[in-house]
Amino acid sequence: MSAREATRKLADNKHLLETVDVSEVFGGLKAVSDFNIYIDRGELIGLIGPNGAGKTTAFNLITGVYKPTTGEITFDGKSLVGLKPYEITTRGIARTFQNIRLFSELSVLDNVKIAYHCHVKYGLLETVLRMGRYFGEEKSITDDALNLLKIFKLDEHAYEVAKNLPYGAQRRLEIARALAAKPKLLLLDEPAAGMNPQETQELMEMIRWIRKQFGLTVLLIEHDMSLVMGICERIYVLEYGMIIADGTPAEIQNNPEVIRAYLGAEAIN
Repeated sequence: MSAREATRKLADNKHLLETVDVSEVFGGLKAVSDFNIYIDRGELIGLIGPNGAGKTTAFNLITGVYKPTTGEITFDGKSLVGLKPYEITTRGIARTFQNIRLFSELSVLDNVKIAYHCHVKYGLLETVLRMGRYFGEEKSITDDALNLLKIFKLDEHAYEVAKNLPYGAQRRLEIARALAAKPKLLLLDEPAAGMNPQETQELMEMIRWIRKQFGLTVLLIEHDMSLVMGICERIYVLEYGMIIADGTPAEIQNNPEVIRAYLGAEAIN
């Protein structure tokens, strides 16, 4: 497909997110090839595949960490290609990371407040002189951040240093920080990594709840099949950077290509 054809197709789409023939080449190696997905508003979608399949690379392309070698990515009807990560965040996409990336030396509260600041309306002069809209907006941000921490049962730790939180609480804090950016689309990169079965079950319920409460669309990468099959409405499967299957959890569980490439009969029974 030519760039002009891809652009025309994107202009006609009504999906919240769509990728068209996206590829990413590193030194001659195709990390992602002909990556085509779409996500509609309100959906909860899974992206699975073996280690090294290109899942995190796909997230990095969507969020502007990498610029596609070829192809187009559109969000809410506009192209994301060439935008900086912070510009994509202000458009309405937020993410968590496979390896937790908190501001470990800052307080729990400050970690969340930082994300709110991508939407502040006061300017640099008002910040330096502590005048105008500065104090009003800062108070509102603090109140909103504390309310968000309460939702995630982290309000009692608001003034603790983030690195001192238990692992599961750090995971919750990272999700809370992503929500503070007020996204339309939330990308979760292996949110259950390192969690025990009880924590995973609680996480599953939390994802369901925040999706409904915040009116979110969610795309998640996850290796825990009980979580993926339990909450996702549709699932895309990557192998060697290419989508090899997509469908409902039931369809994915019974897809011979998926069983061969990744899941295995025992993993999906």
